[in-house]
Amino acid sequence: MRFTAGILCLVLSAICGAADRPNIVLMMSDDQGWGGLSVAMHPEFPGSRSEIHHTPNLEKLASQGMRFSMGYAPAPVCSPTRISLQTGKSPAQLHWTKAAPAETGHRLIEPRLIKQISDSEKTLGELLQTAGYATAHYGKWHISGGGPGAHGYDEHDGDTGNENAFQFQDPNPVDLFGMADRAEQFMARSQKAGKPFYVQLSWNALHASENALKATMEKYRNRLSGQNDKLISVAAITEDLDTGVGRVMEAIDRLGLTDSTYVFYIADNGAGGGRRNGLRGGKGGVWEGGIRVPWIVRGPGIPANSWCHTPVVGYDLLPTFCEWAGVPATDIPASVEGGSLVPLLRSAGKDAVRRPREELVFHFPHYQGIDGPQSSLLLGNLKLIRFLEDNHVELYDLSQDIGERTDLASERAEDAKQLNDRLTAYLQAIDAQMPEKNPDFDPSAPPTQRNGGQGGAGRGGGMKGGKAPGGQKGKKGAAREQA
Repeated sequence: MRFTAGILCLVLSAICGAADRPNIVLMMSDDQGWGGLSVAMHPEFPGSRSEIHHTPNLEKLASQGMRFSMGYAPAPVCSPTRISLQTGKSPAQLHWTKAAPAETGHRLIEPRLIKQISDSEKTLGELLQTAGYATAHYGKWHISGGGPGAHGYDEHDGDTGNENAFQFQDPNPVDLFGMADRAEQFMARSQKAGKPFYVQLSWNALHASENALKATMEKYRNRLSGQNDKLISVAAITEDLDTGVGRVMEAIDRLGLTDSTYVFYIADNGAGGGRRNGLRGGKGGVWEGGIRVPWIVRGPGIPANSWCHTPVVGYDLLPTFCEWAGVPATDIPASVEGGSLVPLLRSAGKDAVRRPREELVFHFPHYQGIDGPQSSLLLGNLKLIRFLEDNHVELYDLSQDIGERTDLASERAEDAKQLNDRLTAYLQAIDAQMPEKNPDFDPSAPPTQRNGGQGGAGRGGGMKGGKAPGGQKGKKGAAREQA
């Protein structure tokens, strides 16, 4: 076959265009811990994979791409993570650090929050739209502000929240398969129109786990006979979620888009509490169990079955996707805190991520986990946690102590001081909101629980894990309010 010069130019142009302006698919699960998949998130840590859950499609995705052993959600709860991804800023800078209502009666008073994305924020969707991308958001939005359509998304499911998950049961549990179908249709339309696309699937799972497919639920009732109903239903909805992921991946392959599409799989925060899969803490706290989450990336130039041990965080995605889309650096707000992952991905995980600040900070000035308000700072493998009730600090070396069991603050006092000073400087620089002393605190009175977590008094007093006097919501109502 002979090519004319004109045809050859068109072919080369199409190839270069696919490489320079790739399609991007971001899938984000809800309340899925770091060790919540059947594929390991660390090559040397057995606790980084689950012996209970079965996620073969995510195993396949990991075998085709790169796993990040230190992938972090911007917050230990959901809506702060979601707005952080859309803006490239930390929840602390955005003054949105909690999802559930404040608890009262504690030693400290939780700060007021912004609970709606502002029209003044330049979002990921808007930036990609201006670069000529078709954009879509399916599933859980949960940051108000008029919904995805008001913030840069051509196609979307509206201003959705947790309540939407409960509407969908077998044969479309929590809309997993409906979302996958809509994503495929969107990708096909974008391909036909000759436009690169960005599609975000904010899965509702693991919420409403009792809505899992009946067949999957029965499978785990048999497999986990004698275990509690919650454990069984979470295992079932996890497998259904994996099936939804598989449908999206099959659609990408079927449309011939595999070589021009990056696929990211992450979670919005950690799961549960206590020591899960070897990590300390869980949702609602800045221990590793609350913020370290699954991170898998597949796409052009990414080595198959590879690993990266560099810390990455959700607000790195905006500058990453903008670099691929060709968004001018001058169009990205100066207040963006993330750094592009493109050099890291190009170098098989060996290069650095260049952010305005070297450290990562996780600020949760609220009562939800069992330890009360906390802030943490991660620099390399050293992690400092400040407990805001009394401002005492603890220091951990995650390279030796991923479970955060051995406090090194006294042994390495100079390191602890330097990281604590960095934490103070950062919080002051962004005018982070802090809890205030409660002048009416009564250590003999139990605090109110607002369905956000433990309802305890942290390290100060009151009743840990106690129920609030009067008026607890029912089980389903509480689940819907949590994020």
